[in-house]
Amino acid sequence: MKNFIKNIVGKNDSSKESSVNLDKDIVSMDFTKWINSILDKPLPSEVVAINFNLYEDENNKWSMEFVGASSFDVDDSDWACDEVFVTRENPLEWIQEASWEAILMDMSNEISEYLENGKYADKLKSYVGIGVGFVDGDIEILYENSK
Repeated sequence: MKNFIKNIVGKNDSSKESSVNLDKDIVSMDFTKWINSILDKPLPSEVVAINFNLYEDENNKWSMEFVGASSFDVDDSDWACDEVFVTRENPLEWIQEASWEAILMDMSNEISEYLENGKYADKLKSYVGIGVGFVDGDIEILYENSK
């Protein structure tokens, strides 16, 4: 199945917005470009954990934001609400005909792959925990730092 993705890196500059017909490899490349642009810069020192908030928008449109949180509790998903840093103005957005379960699985796989092979994987893994989930749902913990 073909996907459509709109990666807004530098959203304030509309010339950087683009929509194209993509396959999963290009979605991966776009995710990588987006996450690298975030992690290229230092995050606030108060960040102890990372969450990837997923949103189901309209007409098969999905979006994801990167959240740096000041707390982490594997037993209480409200830790992700303790936002210190968020890319709300610069989300990763795409169009894909899929269920929310499939989107969660796809994005969990993308993030897990990045944690294994990404340019800033070590930086991400230095945080206490990393999760992903829909804003109004449970968080799937993808990584816990045992330090």
